[in-house]
Amino acid sequence: MKFSVFQVSRKGGRLKNEDRMGYCYTRESGLFVLADGMGGHPEGEVAAQLALQTIAALYQREARPTVKDAKAFLAESAMAAHQQIMRYASHKAMLDTPRTTVVAALLQGTTATWMHCGDSRLYVVRDGRLLTRTRDHSHAERPKPHGSDMPVNRNLLLTCLGSPTTPLFDISPPLQLQRGDRIMLCSDGVWGVLDDALIVHTLSSGKPVSDAAPDLAEMALRKGGAHSDNVTLIALEWAMSDSSGEDHGISTETIDDGVFASTIQAGMPSDSEIDDMDEDAIERSIAEINEAIRRSAARKT
Repeated sequence: MKFSVFQVSRKGGRLKNEDRMGYCYTRESGLFVLADGMGGHPEGEVAAQLALQTIAALYQREARPTVKDAKAFLAESAMAAHQQIMRYASHKAMLDTPRTTVVAALLQGTTATWMHCGDSRLYVVRDGRLLTRTRDHSHAERPKPHGSDMPVNRNLLLTCLGSPTTPLFDISPPLQLQRGDRIMLCSDGVWGVLDDALIVHTLSSGKPVSDAAPDLAEMALRKGGAHSDNVTLIALEWAMSDSSGEDHGISTETIDDGVFASTIQAGMPSDSEIDDMDEDAIERSIAEINEAIRRSAARKT
């Protein structure tokens, strides 16, 4: 399994960054997760971090080296993340619960399956066209009654993790991947200011994802202006096992069955660490992962 990946998160015009993203993988499987902590409720960054950590921990337990049932795993991990947030709120006796949206994609073999709850999105671009994207759990993307032209608040969500009501989430059927397919997970700080046509054009511009992803982030920040939302995305390009690698490319073919690599860190980072997860920090994480892969390959030979 080979893929090129780039992730970026910026605080924008907000006081803090409540978005979280990361990915982890084994020899035959990869998991990509993004969560957007919800403003208007306390500690959105905690809810987002708990979501990522819970889903990643369950993936580490189940992926040996693949998850047996992708749909079941995504459903169970979403509910487990919700329960962890509720336990956190109960332990702290909070009157209002931390809340977050989430989107997660699981790649195994040559297929991708994804889950989302709320309005964090996943896009799939193939041959310069939008193949599919998730539909937000929001009033803005609900079918409107015939003849209705009443304005809707796109920020009003129908569901999320951490809500007192049981969260709702959608899980896709498996998608057969083709070489060159690009998948992007992003928060509403990206799609809220950039329309789908521009997102697709930028993702399929011919640039590697290591250039296209930061281009999208910078466009979103400029368009959002001084009051820009947090801007966070993970973009990856799928490549078959016989394709040549790119910069930022990852090959899992030499990983032992028991090896698990992750950019998702345990624990809540400090404010200075979460304000801007820059390219240097991401590069260090990728370098550490690749070094672990090389050590594993050396032991194998």
